[in-house]
Amino acid sequence: MEIIPAIDIMDGKCVRLLQGRFDQVTVFSDDPVDMAKRWADQGARRLHIVDLKGSKSGSPQEIDLVSKIAAAVNVPIQLGGGIRTIETAQTMLKIGVDRVIIGTSAVLDPIIAETIFEALGERAVLGVDARDGRVAIKGWEETTAEDAIDFALRMQHLGARRIIYTDISRDGMLLGTNISAIRRMAEAVNIPVIASGGVSSVEDIRALKELEPMGIEGAILGKVLYTGDLTLAEAIAAAL
Repeated sequence: MEIIPAIDIMDGKCVRLLQGRFDQVTVFSDDPVDMAKRWADQGARRLHIVDLKGSKSGSPQEIDLVSKIAAAVNVPIQLGGGIRTIETAQTMLKIGVDRVIIGTSAVLDPIIAETIFEALGERAVLGVDARDGRVAIKGWEETTAEDAIDFALRMQHLGARRIIYTDISRDGMLLGTNISAIRRMAEAVNIPVIASGGVSSVEDIRALKELEPMGIEGAILGKVLYTGDLTLAEAIAAAL
């Protein structure tokens, strides 16, 4: 199972939000490029970058910074935040991003989602962000009426090849993963799932590892790495 460090960027800095709330911001580094190098040097095989203001505004706001990160590390990057058109997705790939994450656009316009999935294949990832089992959009500021699993199945039918499933209630809280919800998602779809939100210990990683036969192929780690409650080396070892 792959362990993927998260680098959330806003105003040129590496930050973490509590449950996606923009009024609950902690700055962990003024240099996201250096942070990316740090995780790559410590053994990360992939990095997860989120352009937070891009997710809120609907278009990427940190293109230059993302380009610098991509040039600075020799591991693939997956990027989310404001990627809502095929043109934007292709621009991100051209600056060195390996995978783009499609979330809000898939909810608001399934035709755009289908176009992106068809054009980009494995390089497009569906982001399923859930609050109380319902899909959240626009930087998690709006919660729709659509069930997260129903949405995932609908997008799988339209060509999604991979899912990042985030439980918003656990994100940045260090409360542990919502294993039951992750299990339900993995059992419902027949494409790989990357779990995100709430990892706080080696035990959480081991619990996710047990779901690997069901299709859990990775876990995104954020705050737990930045606080030092868990080292990247410990996380990678637990995922082997």
